[in-house]
Amino acid sequence: MNPRQLKTFLAVARHGNFTRAASEANLAQSSLSDQMQALEEELGVQLFERSRQGVTLTPAGDTLKVYAEEILALNDEAKAATRAAAGLGTQSLAIGTLETIAAEKLAAFLSRFRRTHSDIGLTLKIAGSGELQRRLEDSSIDIAFTFDRGEQDDRFITRLVSREPLVLIAGSNARAVPPQNLEDLSRLPFIATETGCVYRRIFDTAFADAGIAAPDIVTQADSIQTIIRLVASCAGYGLVPHLAVNPAVERGDVVELPWPGDTPTASLIMLWRRRRVQPPALSLLLASASEGLRPVRPADARLRRAG
Repeated sequence: MNPRQLKTFLAVARHGNFTRAASEANLAQSSLSDQMQALEEELGVQLFERSRQGVTLTPAGDTLKVYAEEILALNDEAKAATRAAAGLGTQSLAIGTLETIAAEKLAAFLSRFRRTHSDIGLTLKIAGSGELQRRLEDSSIDIAFTFDRGEQDDRFITRLVSREPLVLIAGSNARAVPPQNLEDLSRLPFIATETGCVYRRIFDTAFADAGIAAPDIVTQADSIQTIIRLVASCAGYGLVPHLAVNPAVERGDVVELPWPGDTPTASLIMLWRRRRVQPPALSLLLASASEGLRPVRPADARLRRAG
C-alpha cells in the first residue's frame, strides 16, 4: 500500500467512476484498475461495489478512505517539515476562502502579511464552503477562511474570527416597505444561495424556528455579488453579509431594510488541519491573524452553530 495507490483510490472514491478517476490521475483505465485490484488483494477485502450507475465504496472502503487521507496528509507534512529543517525550498501557503471574504476581509490583511513576510509565497483559492472542506481534507489548501457550517471534525482546528451580520436588501427602485414581521417577509420573492450554503441555512432556519413557511426562492445563485446585482435590478429581495453590500448601498443600487427580530449573523472562522508540528509559514499566518483579524477566540474553539 503506497502513496500512489492511495491517491488513485481517493480519486475513485471522489468521482465514483474509474474513467474520470483515471483521467484525474493521468493513468490508463487498465492501469488504474490494476492498481485497485492489487490494493484489494493486499488488504484482502473488497473496496468497491461496481454497478451500471458507477462505483461506490464498501464499508471497508469507507474505512480506508479516512486513513488514506490522513496518511497522505502526514506524508506531505513530513516532507515539508524535513525540507524546512534543512533550510531547503521556499515557504508557501495555499489559502482557501469564499469570494466575499477574500475581497472584503482578507485583501488588506494578506497584503500586510506579505510586507512583513516577503519570503512566504501565497496562493489564494476561491471556492464554496463545501469545496473548501474537501480541499482541506485532501491537503490541497493549508487553511480555510469560511463561514461556520455547524459541523465538528476532530481532524481540524477551528478559530472564530468574527461574527458577521447579514442584512436584508431590496432594489433602490422597488419602493420596498420595511417588513414588520417574518410573515411579511414570507410573502416576498427572494434571491438566495443554493441549499447547503451557510447563508441559505441561516435564512431557512430563521423561518423554520418561527414555524413560518419560507418565502419563494425565485432565483438561486452561488455568488453574493450576483445576488446583490439581481436585487438591484428589482428581481427580488436578498439576505447577504453586511461586509459585501456596502459598495452597492453607497452607489444607491440597493437599500438596507430592517430584519424583523434579532439580526441574523454568520460566524467567520479559520479552519486548519491538526498536525504534530505546524508548518512554520502557517504558524506565522495564524499568529498574524490573531492580531490582524480581531476578535478571535483561543485555538480549537468548538462552534456548534453558525450565528
